Amino acid sequence: MHHSRLIPLALAALVLPAAVGAQNSRGSGNGGAPAWDVTAAHGETKEVSFETTEGTWMSVDVSPDGRTLVFDMLGDIYTMPITGGEARLVRGGPAWEVQPRFSPDGSRIAFTSDRDGVDNLWVMSPDGSDARAVTKERETQVNSPVWSADGMYLVGRKHFRNTRSLGAGEMWLYHVGGGSGLQLTKRRNWEQNAAEPELSRDGRYLYYSEDVSPGGGFQYNRDPFGVIYVVQRLDRESGETETYLRAPGGSLAPRLSPDGRTLAFIRRVDTASVLFLHDIESGRERALYDGLSHDQQEAWSMFGTYPGYSWTPDGRSIVLWARGKLHRVDTQTGAAAEIPFRAQVRQTLTAAARYPTPVAPDTFDVRMLRWVSVAPDGRSVAYTALGKVWVRPLPEGRPRRLTSEESGWELYPSWSPDGRSITYTTWSDSAYGAVRVAPVAGGRSRALTSVAGHYVEPAFSPDGGTVAYRRIGGDGSRGQLWSRDRGVYLVPAAGGGPRRGATQ
Repeated sequence: MHHSRLIPLALAALVLPAAVGAQNSRGSGNGGAPAWDVTAAHGETKEVSFETTEGTWMSVDVSPDGRTLVFDMLGDIYTMPITGGEARLVRGGPAWEVQPRFSPDGSRIAFTSDRDGVDNLWVMSPDGSDARAVTKERETQVNSPVWSADGMYLVGRKHFRNTRSLGAGEMWLYHVGGGSGLQLTKRRNWEQNAAEPELSRDGRYLYYSEDVSPGGGFQYNRDPFGVIYVVQRLDRESGETETYLRAPGGSLAPRLSPDGRTLAFIRRVDTASVLFLHDIESGRERALYDGLSHDQQEAWSMFGTYPGYSWTPDGRSIVLWARGKLHRVDTQTGAAAEIPFRAQVRQTLTAAARYPTPVAPDTFDVRMLRWVSVAPDGRSVAYTALGKVWVRPLPEGRPRRLTSEESGWELYPSWSPDGRSITYTTWSDSAYGAVRVAPVAGGRSRALTSVAGHYVEPAFSPDGGTVAYRRIGGDGSRGQLWSRDRGVYLVPAAGGGPRRGATQ
């Protein structure tokens, strides 16, 4: 158990401003220019329509009276009788709107929308009307809404990021009337995620999923048979946070039963994602349903590790999405029955921005020049580009290859004092490396070394009679063969055996 540094506050003690400040208004921070309109056409568009009886990664919630489902699909929100049938579109268009949840009295639906350019929490009537933003973040993103029991507050996950595109989540409390919100949890760092908040009915406990895998940051090759995610529980009276569920296979996506006595969650068992039930009083756990789709523990799960699911008001069933369909799972037997649906989908597709790019032009601009070296007389420059050494007159002129060799790379060009020769090193995965010298006027190059190795930074002596170079070790790209006898060597520019100048 660890202690939160956040001061716990009762819901009623949260003081909220009457209106959101000017810093959150549309168009702020951009010189008064109109804000980006997600719903507007940006380029050539076309409308597509089709009918579907299945969907991908759908969050679903059950109304308080147990008669209606609300779910998202392709960024739109639908309602439907819990028995199934024709789904009614209540929130559509280009904006991405997901994660709907009914208020405790069923009069409103909270959801996540990017309609204002950033993911924020919104509320609307069940028919899709009277939609308005609860949060108006511009730099961070808020998602995964969950209602307080009195219907006056929402808890959401706020997404923070630092120098990487990855980020971490914190749980924040917001009044449905607006305001800046109250921080409830603190992120572990900038990269390990926390998501999927769930409030107890009395508002005292906040459950959520958190990545606690070792390493102190996001890992791209994680072990799901160990522990990636746990379920944390914040006691909002004491301010203490405890790791509530932790076991091999992880613990994630907590959902409380209507009576508050059972916590549903998901855990990986072998290769399957399995729905479990945890008895809060005794701690007893049992696997309920193993027909879920794959959870997102190993991936980056900004919107949660599994789509939102919901208990029915009587606590006898859980409604969830899996394998393209909606299912109703009996909480006693684990038996699952499909809830059939049929939805008319309308989507706006914007043509991709495309620019003609020649596949193999005769000439093109090189964007990176390496080891640029100006000739002693200042009239030419040598450099490596595209793996070869090039020479170009100064201040203007056409580049030409120093050699005609096609195999291997040519690296580290350096001029002789008289400007007539250039020494450089080579590399190929088959022949390894060498130190060579070539006439600037044209002609065949010749090797100054006879033993394969890893050679860098050759340079002529001031009198032009000697070339010094370094012999280094291999690495993960070049391998470790021919890595011994490292050091600085000298070799006659006219040819001959090298001698060691210094050791490394």
